[in-house]
Amino acid sequence: MSQDIVVEQFSARVREHGLELSSRQLEQFEIYYRELVDWNEKMNLTAITEREQVYLKHFYDSLTLAFHVKLEPVSTMADIGAGAGFPSIPLKIVFPHLKLTIVDSLNKRIHFLNHLAEQLGLQDVKAIHARAEEAGRNKDLRDRFDLVTARAVARLSVLNELCLPFVRPGGIFAAMKSAQTSDELQEAKRSIVLLKGELETVHTFTLPVEEAERNIVVLKKTDVTPPKYPRKPGTPGKEPL
Repeated sequence: MSQDIVVEQFSARVREHGLELSSRQLEQFEIYYRELVDWNEKMNLTAITEREQVYLKHFYDSLTLAFHVKLEPVSTMADIGAGAGFPSIPLKIVFPHLKLTIVDSLNKRIHFLNHLAEQLGLQDVKAIHARAEEAGRNKDLRDRFDLVTARAVARLSVLNELCLPFVRPGGIFAAMKSAQTSDELQEAKRSIVLLKGELETVHTFTLPVEEAERNIVVLKKTDVTPPKYPRKPGTPGKEPL
């Protein structure tokens, strides 16, 4: 499929959900694609490199968060374990007002994200090299963000401890998951309560073309994070709450 057709389809699919992309934004997505493929030859960022698949499974998939969560009122956003910048960089391209903080444990990915933000001309993007458990204890990051996201990082019982500490009381954590989440929600009930979260809703939908199921679990933060959380690095994964 030609480059023009891929971009046109992407633009049309996003428009169906009320997002009109400017020529500059479409140019930024194309720069993103090129940089992703270029850097992927030097380091493992993604297994998906074919243009049509990147636009669908990375760019469009990242933007689905905006179809279900209003981003206009959101000022500060954090993306935990962002990898190659999904979902936060596509969202930042479309919603440039977002003040974005990215936390990732691999320094090579942080270098890529800093380079990417510069190439895309993005302002207010801070990429932090740290484990989520350590960053979540930093007073400048803890209980601070209107919206926190994570995409395909861990099971919800683990993810809650890695992400909810960053959310301000009254803010939300949106976990972007692939298939059925009812089992994960069941086993995460205790962690939601302990970490001062509250299940607001689960949005279930399918991606275009391949009809792959996606779920966005939206948790509201009801109070500040108890001092004992997050526990030391590695513990949430080994001993989920």
